[in-house]
Amino acid sequence: MLLKKKLVLNAILNNAQEITYLIQCYIAFYYASTIANNTDTGMQFVTNGPDIPEELLQMHEEGRLVFFCGAGISYPAGLPGFKELVDKIYEFANIRPDPIEQAAYDQNQFDATLNFLENRLQGQRQGLEMRKVLEKVLQPRLRRKGAMDIHTALLQLAHDRKGSLRLVTTNFDRIFEKVAKRIKQTINSFAAPMLPIPKDSRWNGLVYLHGLLPDRPNDDALQRLIVTSGDFGLAYLTERWAARFVSELFRNYVVCFVGYSINDPVMRYMMDALAADRMLGEATPQAYALSDCESEQEESKTNEWKAKGVMPILYDSTDSHAVLRNTLNVWADTYRDGILGKERIVIEHAIAHPSASTQQDDFVGRMLWALSHESGLPAKCFAEFNPVPSIEWLKVFSEDRYRHSDLDRFGILPHPRIDEKLHFSFIRRPAPYTRAPYMSLTPEIVDTRWDDVMYQLARWLVRHLNDPELIIWLAKRGGQLHDQWSRLIKKELDRYTKLERDGKTDELEDIRKNAGNAIPQTSMRILWRLLLTNRVKSWGNDWKFYSWKERLQRDGLTATLRFDLRELLSPKVMLKRPSRWGEDNDVAESPQRLKQLVDWELVLTTDHVHSVLEDIAQVECWNEVLPKLFGDFQQLLSDALDLLRELGEADDFKDRSFWDLPSISRHWQNRGYHEWVTLIELLRDAWLATSEIDHNKATWIARD
Repeated sequence: MLLKKKLVLNAILNNAQEITYLIQCYIAFYYASTIANNTDTGMQFVTNGPDIPEELLQMHEEGRLVFFCGAGISYPAGLPGFKELVDKIYEFANIRPDPIEQAAYDQNQFDATLNFLENRLQGQRQGLEMRKVLEKVLQPRLRRKGAMDIHTALLQLAHDRKGSLRLVTTNFDRIFEKVAKRIKQTINSFAAPMLPIPKDSRWNGLVYLHGLLPDRPNDDALQRLIVTSGDFGLAYLTERWAARFVSELFRNYVVCFVGYSINDPVMRYMMDALAADRMLGEATPQAYALSDCESEQEESKTNEWKAKGVMPILYDSTDSHAVLRNTLNVWADTYRDGILGKERIVIEHAIAHPSASTQQDDFVGRMLWALSHESGLPAKCFAEFNPVPSIEWLKVFSEDRYRHSDLDRFGILPHPRIDEKLHFSFIRRPAPYTRAPYMSLTPEIVDTRWDDVMYQLARWLVRHLNDPELIIWLAKRGGQLHDQWSRLIKKELDRYTKLERDGKTDELEDIRKNAGNAIPQTSMRILWRLLLTNRVKSWGNDWKFYSWKERLQRDGLTATLRFDLRELLSPKVMLKRPSRWGEDNDVAESPQRLKQLVDWELVLTTDHVHSVLEDIAQVECWNEVLPKLFGDFQQLLSDALDLLRELGEADDFKDRSFWDLPSISRHWQNRGYHEWVTLIELLRDAWLATSEIDHNKATWIARD
């Protein structure tokens, strides 16, 4: 008979495992696309700590994150997990499991084990012997070092900015109550089955989802504890009050599990209840779990959690989960201090070199998280920090590390359909609707208005005007300046000029003391003048000359076509990083000549001029319009030579045209490597065309 019962039990357990496996497969399939596209960046609060997804941090700041606490948070207080709890109950009761209980125990069905035990002891819980033993087992040792640290941090994190508390635990212990009393904080508590509706306006308190141990003898309270498989069946399957709470919670909030293991029976019941809702078409936000993980098991652990529809946040569990405890403590302190907490992160890492950031100590992630605060105050702290933070941070700010899931962090409501191609950086990102220009047939503005963060980062960069790296960075991105940034730079250049003119050497030295590259030398000022006057080569003009040729064929030379030609052939400067091969170290470290700061080349606004001109020469009216364009070509060539003079490569007696265009007439040595000399060739052709129709005028022009 006993053997028959054991076989029946094993069959039930095996079927339960098979059903659970099928549900987990469904969850994994249901969430496959969401998880595959979740490339959210993370924030590491402590060295070697877990990377908290920035989406999770954003949800927390908005009061939409709920921590769901399991037995693991009470380990520091000496309380057991579910398996250890069963062991201690048998130990305190001074009995051994019978074969049926042992079979359930061997299958890790600890809730079923206690159900069998309770029935064996007193038959349908008469006398409450097993539960009274349970009450004795769950007595925390609060004098242990760090016994209440995690609870204290979670209680801090669970309060939103308005002071409302939203926290859920499946533990029976009263440690949260002890913490609240110690910090003199009054909290509302809801013990099963009397649960609130988990919505913003109706919930302010701590929910004991599976019941709460009474602070004084109370048999009714012990009976309401959800501890056996029978209790779970009532709560999640028959009466479903726990399942309804969990479903509503997951529908309205982002949930982060803390203190649960992957095979925790509590997780199984909750996730099975959610799977049932999802099969009915219910959509819920992504759930997360802070989970311990041993070295080299990250991939398998991640896959196991994902199979349950949960995104794991893994951490090293050595040293009694110290990393988790420290992470929650620092997170809670930072959250408590608000903007001051983020400014503290900025102050701590502002003078560090980003290249020193590692996977174990990702202080770059902490900085980016702190700097992104919408108030701009942490960014202001960064911009004004002394000594000025290194220009190396610009590389970090320019990396396209953000994806679709990061939009909400920057105040942008993301589209439900995930845009896998979306990549953006900290200083090149989509604008929220309050800062985006209007779509209009007659646009009133061109530049998107900055938010406070972008403005402060521009102020920081203005303290690096003497650093060629900033010029090169701008050149690589088209050499165009936002109007607001142009005004900032002009203001600073004017300030330095005035201080120098007025002999304010003390103020100038004070500026250099805190920002050695703030005051640009003469050659750097030349480069900034070129940028501010739109004389640096930009993108987007590659094929406009072809369109100009087609319009010439269609309409002939018009005034507007003439104006466009001036713009297309306007001389510009292309900037790039210099090559310093063969130079001595002293010169390389402290360059004075402009060519030592940046490499440059004189070019034209549009590209492919040589090839297009060959086609234009075949246009029937070209020879007729050339004489009319002589003055334009002459002015453009004069502008090009003035630019060379500004760059130190030309004066009243010499220029570099001889090298770039060896022959004034058509010759094989004119290879067309330097397109700016096309202006010389065009001027030549215009003069020759003039000479054919009016030799006297051409002679007068040549003599003038």
